[in-house]
Amino acid sequence: MPLASSRRESRGPDLFSFIECAIQTRSIAALFDLLVNFASNEGFDKVAYGALSCSNERRLPEYLPPPPTINFPSDWCQRYAEQEYQAIDPVVRRTAMLPRPFLWDELTSRYELQPRELRVLREAKEAGLKHGMSVPLFGSQGRSAFVSFASPFDDADPQDRMAHLTTLASAFHNAVAQITPPLDESCETDIPLTPRETECLYWVAEGKSAWVIGQLVNVTDNTVNFHMKNVIRKLGAANRTNAVAKATRRGII
Repeated sequence: MPLASSRRESRGPDLFSFIECAIQTRSIAALFDLLVNFASNEGFDKVAYGALSCSNERRLPEYLPPPPTINFPSDWCQRYAEQEYQAIDPVVRRTAMLPRPFLWDELTSRYELQPRELRVLREAKEAGLKHGMSVPLFGSQGRSAFVSFASPFDDADPQDRMAHLTTLASAFHNAVAQITPPLDESCETDIPLTPRETECLYWVAEGKSAWVIGQLVNVTDNTVNFHMKNVIRKLGAANRTNAVAKATRRGII
């Protein structure tokens, strides 16, 4: 009997179908099942999703971090927890450090790993996670997370599927953000905006351009843009419109 293989017709995930299904999904568990189903079509049916350990300071406090969701082999998950491998796992450590997707196999060639780190990678392969990749993800609301994909097949090639899997991971992360509500929609978070930043934000909410705001507050339009960049960063907003919405909800303006 021929050995099972990950090789299949090369085709990217139908992202539009994924998004269409995700829009109709109202739970993270169902979204995760959807992600696993689409990733399986790429030959990577083992998936993990969770918060980046180094990103708490960048997440607004009224938002919960993404809950960890995983379908790795149960025996491996149990050993991983018992041995506290999260503290030495080179995949976890590099996911928190790198701003780009990466292959697990490249860790041994690009970095001088410690023996205990190599042990984690070796035991993961023995547990059925033969090849894998991880995708760091950053959202507009300060939500920082990762998705890892793994395959039990010896001939799996994550490099070949990297673009497709990265696209799926990003779409999944955005879908999770849409259905994860704030801890308290009415809370007023103490965002340290300066008086001038608050003033500029107020006039942006009134529909004024940077040039007009500059005339109103007696500064240049470049200075207005500088203040608004700080506002967007502090509020964890995607753009000025999003910043106005967040500030209005919190009672800042």
